[in-house]
Amino acid sequence: MADHGYEDGRLNLPFVGIATFGKRPYVEDWSKLDADVAIIGAPFDFGAQYRSGARFGPRSIREASTLFSFGHAGAYDHEDDTTYLTEEVRIVDMGDADIIHTDTMQSHANIETAVRAARKGGAIPVVLGGDHSVNIPCINAFDDVGAFHILQIDAHLDFVDERHGVRYGHGNPMRRAAEKSYVSGLSQFGIRNVSSTAKEGYVDARAMGSDIQSVRQIRKMGIDAAAARIPKGKLYITIDIDAFCPSIAPGTGTPSHGGFLYYEVLELLQQVAKTHDIIGIDLVEVAPAYDHTDSTSILAAQILLNLLGFIFTKTS
Repeated sequence: MADHGYEDGRLNLPFVGIATFGKRPYVEDWSKLDADVAIIGAPFDFGAQYRSGARFGPRSIREASTLFSFGHAGAYDHEDDTTYLTEEVRIVDMGDADIIHTDTMQSHANIETAVRAARKGGAIPVVLGGDHSVNIPCINAFDDVGAFHILQIDAHLDFVDERHGVRYGHGNPMRRAAEKSYVSGLSQFGIRNVSSTAKEGYVDARAMGSDIQSVRQIRKMGIDAAAARIPKGKLYITIDIDAFCPSIAPGTGTPSHGGFLYYEVLELLQQVAKTHDIIGIDLVEVAPAYDHTDSTSILAAQILLNLLGFIFTKTS
């Protein structure tokens, strides 16, 4: 192949090659993980109560993430005067957990297996959903780390206990998390408008240690004050893409107007990355079929890459 003056003979533009997350290495053998971050796809959307399609979220987020993979040595931010995600930060893509159609429990068990494998390999698991029910097996996989807090960025409380026998759908994950002895509490930010959770769910959530704040409440207090409400220590972050206003993130199953804008969430995550030990991340409910511009998937990829940059700039 002709060498056109590039260091290795390849420009390797974002639209070329296999779409792993950020074009990072794919590791098929999970027993041989050795990384700082492990990306896991959880293409499961059988828990959705309205529009399906989040099963295609992981594939779409991975493809969108290649936009940010020009091959430079990290990502320089002139506002922060910092280069994020340099070569020292080892990110790998584990591919997807195996999903068994119509079988929620086995699919969730397979997601939990993948998260445990990432943790065993020394990596922070970053799970790409899938509907928000995939958070349930994610939290199950952290039963041996001691107490930790959960930051949920979402339009909906997701605190339903049981409805018509359903306990493991995308309206249940925060209730299932709050029941865990090792989950010390929840910060539920962005909750607004008509919710899938009835009033008694809100009462139960507060009684079980939740701090519930709407977008308007957080805007009134400011991002610094909102971040200061989150208890210090170990923190798991779960981001539902419908936390954002559908004017910038329409590709989701249950859109809710009046949501966060990009910099509000970015600045919140930058603050918590400075002050907390982030042990795991999931980002859910991207349903790309409802957004033909791919803006929702690009937003998801950009938020995750920035968050990882914040985490490892603090610790490196």
